[in-house]
Amino acid sequence: MDIKNDLLQRAKTFPDTPGVYFFYGKNNELLYVGKATSLKNRVKSYFLGKRGLRAIEAMIDQVKSIKYKQTDSVLEAIILEANQIRDAHPKYNVLGKDDKSWNYIVITRDIYPHVKTLREHELKQFGIKEVQRFQYVFGPYPGLNTKATMVLLRKLFQFSTCSPQAKRPCFYYQMGQCLGVCAHTITDTEYKRRVIGPFVQFLKGNKKRLIGTLEKRMKKASKEQKYEEAARLRNQIFRLQRIQDVALLNQSFFKDGHKTDTSFYRIEGYDISNLGATGKVGSMVVFENGVPKKSEYKKFKIQTVVGQSDVDCLEEVILRRLKHTEWKYPDLFLIDGGKPQVNRVKRIFQTFGVNIPIVGIAKGPQRKKNEFFFAKEEKQLTKWVYQNQGILVQVRDEAHRFAISYQRSLRKIKK
Repeated sequence: MDIKNDLLQRAKTFPDTPGVYFFYGKNNELLYVGKATSLKNRVKSYFLGKRGLRAIEAMIDQVKSIKYKQTDSVLEAIILEANQIRDAHPKYNVLGKDDKSWNYIVITRDIYPHVKTLREHELKQFGIKEVQRFQYVFGPYPGLNTKATMVLLRKLFQFSTCSPQAKRPCFYYQMGQCLGVCAHTITDTEYKRRVIGPFVQFLKGNKKRLIGTLEKRMKKASKEQKYEEAARLRNQIFRLQRIQDVALLNQSFFKDGHKTDTSFYRIEGYDISNLGATGKVGSMVVFENGVPKKSEYKKFKIQTVVGQSDVDCLEEVILRRLKHTEWKYPDLFLIDGGKPQVNRVKRIFQTFGVNIPIVGIAKGPQRKKNEFFFAKEEKQLTKWVYQNQGILVQVRDEAHRFAISYQRSLRKIKK
């Protein structure tokens, strides 16, 4: 059997999950390390159709065997790939190095260490003394969307970007994503132990060991009746065990041969909230590259619907949204609801000639799981949705939060 066909058949047996794959040459030398949202689809793509770049063509001709390692999330695949590139220097990773897409995460030696991102060429511009200002340098991370990644990492580890000389608590402190460097509620020693230490362990690829350490700290805090800290650690452990990936990889750098995390770059999410037949409102939230774009959120006070009908309220919101042709269209409409809501939006789109995918998300009859509904069954769309449930749930929850917030603000005005 042809070696390429043999490798293709092997790739078809790979899991449809995130992870890292390894290409080896005839002498078992490591040629290339890559990351994937879907190991099966990504590796298959190398042996199907046109590959384009000469470097890729040359590499595939030398590949004799393939291995892979599954990860719990795309974020962990990114970290594992970077650590492998740093340690093994695979030939074709080095040849493909691009100053514009190779990124690093650095931690400074400040009293309260800062977490920053740098590109390859920026790091090269530093002299030896300047580089020594960094206590840690992690990477390289090829094709990393640093903005989306830092948003996710901040939620996981609550590292601070504010100053201990700040005159007032920062925005992130108010959101519970900063432990209080700016509010003078945490010492530099505690900040390094509770924030920087766990963050470093995670970037070293030691998530399981880190979770074990955090569980011990949580039990100790609870035993000492430090319930607020115990709750924070419990929540951190929960988030680490259920990392909801966002679009962490730049679209031009990472394609799996099917719709990937960046195929639906812009998502609009909708929710309706009401108190019986009164107080009906709607919300529209916008996510770009997996990151909330709050400057483009919209809220709607329902004006035409009499009685209680979420479907009719949704119709009013969608119609009002479509009138604003100056608002940029999304790549995907996400509706909080099931078949009735999706079908109503589908009918509106048909009337207005709008051809954008519609996905509904509901909690199911027992309200214990998320169920997805499609205006049109398309294999690629369906697969993408089920591979990226985390970000869609995040969009739905944000739309719900924004609607409730608006409704409560109106009730306060009435009082």
